[in-house]
Amino acid sequence: MTGQRPWLLSAPALILFAVLLIAPLIMTFLLSFNSFDFYDGIGSDMSLANYREVLGDSYFYEIFGRTFAIALATTVICAIIGVPQAYFLNRMTPFWRSIMVLVTLGPLLISVVVRTLGWAILLGNKGVINTFLTDLGLIERPIRMMYTSGGIVLALVHVMIPFMVLAVWASLQRQDPATETAAESLGAGPFTVFRRVVFPQVIPGVLSGSLIVFSLSASAFATPAILGGRRVKVVATSVYDEFMNTLNWPLGAAIAMLLLLSVMIVMISWNRLVERRYKEVFE
Repeated sequence: MTGQRPWLLSAPALILFAVLLIAPLIMTFLLSFNSFDFYDGIGSDMSLANYREVLGDSYFYEIFGRTFAIALATTVICAIIGVPQAYFLNRMTPFWRSIMVLVTLGPLLISVVVRTLGWAILLGNKGVINTFLTDLGLIERPIRMMYTSGGIVLALVHVMIPFMVLAVWASLQRQDPATETAAESLGAGPFTVFRRVVFPQVIPGVLSGSLIVFSLSASAFATPAILGGRRVKVVATSVYDEFMNTLNWPLGAAIAMLLLLSVMIVMISWNRLVERRYKEVFE
């Protein structure tokens, strides 16, 4: 009975996990094999036709490539901004650290739709940024920022940066402060201490933050849908179109499963690459 107690205590959480995550995934996976006809709807026969349609069409390759390019750019920018921000956050006094944590988490406290509509107001041809630059005489015509991949990346960085900062900050709190002091006593400057001592020790945090940011960015829907519109389609908006516009649920399920598989492959490969490169840090 003693050996079964942990499983019994975990049973409610495991059942909830199975009902809310695993069951929908299995149903979506099975749906992706069903046939579809615009007059008869979803058929009961099963085949790989939906996967062959996606993998044999260059249109979907372009969408998948754009999605991963946006997710990669968002992850890199979040790492560049988030690592120094977490480093300074860790060195602040408790009072200012509390304030900065609240500021860092601010984007997560606002609805994604409201936040993205705010970015639309800023990035539009007649938005705040273009109007400001035009009034200053710096530009003659509005800079196109809406319905571009750059605009989507900018808005995604705004919302994803807290995940990177918190992951790196957690690694910094486990760091031994004596290593920085030892490096400084040997004559190392602040930048050298950060590059040679601090950064290698926070690699696990950077890896965790990168995996979270990349996976959330690759599957983001609201931000690409509002800022990208019909011109810049990503995988998530393509799945939505198949489900809600063409009503081809099996094809939408196949695209969704391929996105899930692609993200898992990228995450596992990246995890193994970084662990091999910084093996001594993870041991």
